[in-house]
Amino acid sequence: MPIIKPMIPPSIHDESPPPDARQYVVFRLDGNPYGVGLSAVSRVVHAAMITPLPQAPAIVMGVIRLGDLVVPVVNTRRRFRLPERELAVTDKFVVACAAWTGADRALALVVDAVDGVLEVPARSIVSTSRILPGLEYLEGVAMSDAGIVLIHDLGSFLSLDEEGALSAALAGRPR
Repeated sequence: MPIIKPMIPPSIHDESPPPDARQYVVFRLDGNPYGVGLSAVSRVVHAAMITPLPQAPAIVMGVIRLGDLVVPVVNTRRRFRLPERELAVTDKFVVACAAWTGADRALALVVDAVDGVLEVPARSIVSTSRILPGLEYLEGVAMSDAGIVLIHDLGSFLSLDEEGALSAALAGRPR
């Protein structure tokens, strides 16, 4: 069974994944493991103060500044229909890029904790279409020592309407 490895900067990671392996950053919400593709994740940072963004869709909590970037913060609990709670000092932001309408956008996903990187053979990922067609936001399911890990599709994380509203809010345009 695949093991979740702690996140190690690539410069000191001396093992190459097998050619058919998929890598996912595994995070937790309410103790349950979830994952997003490692290639989409740029960094994991400690939770920080979020600046509200007027006219943003309900799923967007606001924005944070990371260097020269203004990054929208997504309420991951709301998206996954989990009980909401206040942001805690122990929470993390998983900063990842997703593509919508041909453009990449960085998003910060609010998570309780980050476990590390899960490396699994591609054949070990069960497509959601084989489990229950039409599952929103899910790419597939992987098994690990942490249990079942729901792999999320960042490309469908925001609906087209939410992406449009977010773009308008970031540009300061009314919806």
